[in-house]
Amino acid sequence: MYNLKQTVTSLFAVLMMVVSFNSLADKTPIEVYWEDLVPEGFNELAPPAVQHNGEMSQLQPDAPIVDTFDGKRVKIPGFVVPLEGTAELTTEFLLVPYFGACIHVPPPPSNQIVYVKFEEGVRIDNIYDAIWVTGELSTDGWKGDIASVGYRLKGVVVEGF
Repeated sequence: MYNLKQTVTSLFAVLMMVVSFNSLADKTPIEVYWEDLVPEGFNELAPPAVQHNGEMSQLQPDAPIVDTFDGKRVKIPGFVVPLEGTAELTTEFLLVPYFGACIHVPPPPSNQIVYVKFEEGVRIDNIYDAIWVTGELSTDGWKGDIASVGYRLKGVVVEGF
């Protein structure tokens, strides 16, 4: 009887460890890089020469997306193009692969832009620095005055790159 009780207790402890490990694994974000968001074979067109007439048209506003990470917790590096918020907290921004995209040069293809929203807002110390953004990625697009976007992210954490 004592051995049966000890065996059941040990099995229960192992089961709880497995369940705990799986829940921790679910919270660990998948590191996603910009090339992961582009379908194989996609031909990104070269941007046109810079024009000084204020024209900033997005070259590929309906670029194809990848659904591999749809609904997954991911961590993506990039640069911030602020959209909404206060001087202290940013609630909405575009995450882009290189500095100046959508501001100084035309927007990249839509599959190279992520619309990020933080319900409570997040502090962005310096928009000139690259950051990591963690949250749940979605393939629901977004359209704004600046660009068409292929992905959305419900932001959870921002940290330095």
